[in-house]
Amino acid sequence: MQVFENYHLPTTVDEALTMLAQYEGRARVIAGGTDLLVDTQADYYEGHRPHLAALVDVTKIQGATEIREEGGFIVIGCGVTHTQIVKSNLIQQYGTALAEGCAVVGGPQVRNVATLCGNVAHALPAADGTVALMALGAEALVAHRNTNGVLQEWQPLGKIFQGPGKSAVDSTRELIAAVRFRPTQAGEASAFTRVMRPQGVALPILGMAVRVECTMDNAQWTMQQVAISAGPVAPTPFRAFKTEEFLRGKSLHDDVLRKATQILLSEVQPRTSAHRATKAYRIELLPTLLDQTLRTAIGRVM
Repeated sequence: MQVFENYHLPTTVDEALTMLAQYEGRARVIAGGTDLLVDTQADYYEGHRPHLAALVDVTKIQGATEIREEGGFIVIGCGVTHTQIVKSNLIQQYGTALAEGCAVVGGPQVRNVATLCGNVAHALPAADGTVALMALGAEALVAHRNTNGVLQEWQPLGKIFQGPGKSAVDSTRELIAAVRFRPTQAGEASAFTRVMRPQGVALPILGMAVRVECTMDNAQWTMQQVAISAGPVAPTPFRAFKTEEFLRGKSLHDDVLRKATQILLSEVQPRTSAHRATKAYRIELLPTLLDQTLRTAIGRVM
């Protein structure tokens, strides 16, 4: 089965966008290929016979495989794999939730080739890396070409999701060149927790990530800032803004947690999935995940 005619390895963003443009929508961006190639194979065996003029591999673009500090952010290139993220001391220390989320993606073989930016580009609300990035307040560097040349713009991560598997980034003409987030500082920490199916492919039933900024008040931590992301509980990767607002300025005790859980359950829109779990089961899990993930993040604050 051949689903593409040509395979390109550009070394700059400009070159990659030029290659995409010349195929006029008949080419696709590829990195690890763990989503794209699986999807095209599935289409083929369902009788759709997908055929692409070209694949444009972005992993050889300069800086694509780097994790670096730049301008007060941790920047992750479009060719960085989940394995690189899990092993990165920088992310383990300053973006712990992301390291934990990427550690449970697929198996070792998948993590060795699958990229975080590809995970984001696929736009699935259950994506572990995306859930963690949402809590960390991440941005995506979207690159496209217009009449004035190549334009690269940092956009809030949530802005690029339009629905399950639907991205505002057109992978036949645009690419996500990198993602970035501000590292946690003194008084801040993050955590990620996931419940998954134990058999076969370990699909996420529900995942949650939290980032907190705390101060010590009367011998207990008070949450000055908090960000909570969960998935899949909505058509797109989800931030629990109302729950976050309630928790700001409060310490985590049973009554606060009970009220926060009620607010969270009023915000989410989980659905039943034949391959993952029922809506009712996810609703039962949310209070436990909120409790566990918040306590873990607060417990890491130094």
